[in-house]
Amino acid sequence: MELSSPPSGLEAEYAQLFTTDSLLFLRELICTFDEEVDQILQLRVSRKTHLDLSGDLPTFLEDTKYIRSDPDWRVLPVPPRLQKRHVDIGDLAPCDTQRFLKALQSPAQGIQVDFDDGNCPTYYNQIKGIHNVIKAVYNQFPNVPHISKAPVLMLRPRAWNMVEHNMMVEGKEVPGPLFDFGLLMFHCGKTLFEYKSGPFFYLSKVETSMEARLWNRIFVWTQHKLGLPLGSIKATVLIENVLAAFEMEEILYELRDHSAGLNCGIWDYSASFVNKFGHRQAFLLPDRSKYVNMEKRFLRCYMDLLVQTCHRRGALATGGMAALLLPQDPHSDSYRRVTDSVTRLKLLEISAGVDGFMVYDLNLIEPMQKLFTLHTEGDNQLHQLRHDVSVTPDDLLSMPAGGVTLYGLKHNIAVGVLFIDAWLSGKGHFFYRGQVEDSATAEISRSQVWQWIRHQTQLEDDSRVVSRRLVTDLSKDLIVELRTLRPSLREEQRLHTAADMFLEVVLKRHFPEFITTFLNQDHTFLSSQSTGQTEAQDTDMQRSKL
Repeated sequence: MELSSPPSGLEAEYAQLFTTDSLLFLRELICTFDEEVDQILQLRVSRKTHLDLSGDLPTFLEDTKYIRSDPDWRVLPVPPRLQKRHVDIGDLAPCDTQRFLKALQSPAQGIQVDFDDGNCPTYYNQIKGIHNVIKAVYNQFPNVPHISKAPVLMLRPRAWNMVEHNMMVEGKEVPGPLFDFGLLMFHCGKTLFEYKSGPFFYLSKVETSMEARLWNRIFVWTQHKLGLPLGSIKATVLIENVLAAFEMEEILYELRDHSAGLNCGIWDYSASFVNKFGHRQAFLLPDRSKYVNMEKRFLRCYMDLLVQTCHRRGALATGGMAALLLPQDPHSDSYRRVTDSVTRLKLLEISAGVDGFMVYDLNLIEPMQKLFTLHTEGDNQLHQLRHDVSVTPDDLLSMPAGGVTLYGLKHNIAVGVLFIDAWLSGKGHFFYRGQVEDSATAEISRSQVWQWIRHQTQLEDDSRVVSRRLVTDLSKDLIVELRTLRPSLREEQRLHTAADMFLEVVLKRHFPEFITTFLNQDHTFLSSQSTGQTEAQDTDMQRSKL
């Protein structure tokens, strides 16, 4: 087992995390499941290849029909602290200490403690973030409620596609999710259980019930090793892949002793269509800024099916995150417009039967909690069984009508470039045009640009074709527009690098499966860490002037 030296300034935190006992536990966890992690990643490639060669489309599986047709099985009831999950704070990278503290002091029901979409997985950020979680669990932060009274921590380790470069076991870099999960469970699992406040997790980018089965085996093994009762761990699976939408019941079934329900979102899920079928003309996804929202058939049916599936099996169903940021002046027209927009979208989810959702802006917590109080009764909506819902494969695979606008193309380019720029500076999310952007919006942005180039799509505005030349020219225009906001030459150079890397991603012949995988294996990102260019800001991140 090999472990890199501590990042500068985190020597004490490193020493607390990596004790002899924790390293032995991590090594055994990784050795036990490493081969199975490789297998599920290989199965993903195999299934994608089969879909490409055959031209087939996913459907509900015949060999697991017995699970769907059995009316009697249920997931185990969740603990009291998870019964009411109206409003969680989303995309909270715990390495951002000041925002983490504000979240712990907030009235939210829960916090999505995010090592995935909203986090840039530098060695510094992982160690700082995990150490901050430990401090919260052991009540080492001043002026923060006891862990049994604070918002419940919903810990989100990295997804299967991510590796941890700074640890090697048996000569191989280790899976990122096992690194995160293992350290969090070893240091916090028992204490969270004793205070009836966990351990609770979010599981990202699960594609099949076999992947859920692997997570269940990991949970069972970990509970046995740490002396915790079976079913102590509870996990919410994010259904953010089109293939997983056809296996929701099977995923719940595999995790039935450890399930905290399922979650639906919009952008990772939409991007997965490009990932799996983007080269097919029939799956051309139109401009997301104009034509893609949760009211469209393929997304509305996905949400309805998720709520129906969860409630039928006694599991909680949660919705996506409101990414809009409230302006500073509560009396301004823009403040009212943002509030009205978030309220309208979240009422759609509440009327669909969701038991909760997430917000990014802490000032939206209480207005959204009041929305639940006004429009629902009780702690959750498990009684909403949605017998009215009948979803077919055609419903889930129906692409919305619409074209591509110049505004939408420019917006996607800006989000993609600025996300890479944020990663190169050690941040997993950033603010742009009044909302928070993270890897989910970066995924859909770069996916659409790749797909529009691939299909030589025409703009609605002037019939120009989306081409390499046009995207390159628009990227240059973006640099000119943004560089005046860059206070130093180094930041301007980083922006140029980000634009070059974005073009590399969207011009590739074959679609890179995840932008985070691409970046996490890129020399520019890795060298920026080793040269100390990426430093997490241990203060509340300032909202960008953009």
